[in-house]
Amino acid sequence: MKSIYDIQQFLKKFGTIIYVGDRIATLELMEEELKDLYQSQLIETKDFQTAILILRHEIRMLKEKETKHS
Repeated sequence: MKSIYDIQQFLKKFGTIIYVGDRIATLELMEEELKDLYQSQLIETKDFQTAILILRHEIRMLKEKETKHS
């Protein structure tokens, strides 16, 4: 996994498609879904960690961008 798109495709394997119209909210919901899958032992630790790092990085970048434009 190297991108948000990869995470979306990964989640799709579990029947999960998340889109709420707000990019940050969508990413945060994806993070919650990954946590649920991991706690249910449906995904590997490495996949979980990689996806969470990518999501948190993207969320941080978007929030910084919002702050600069405010």
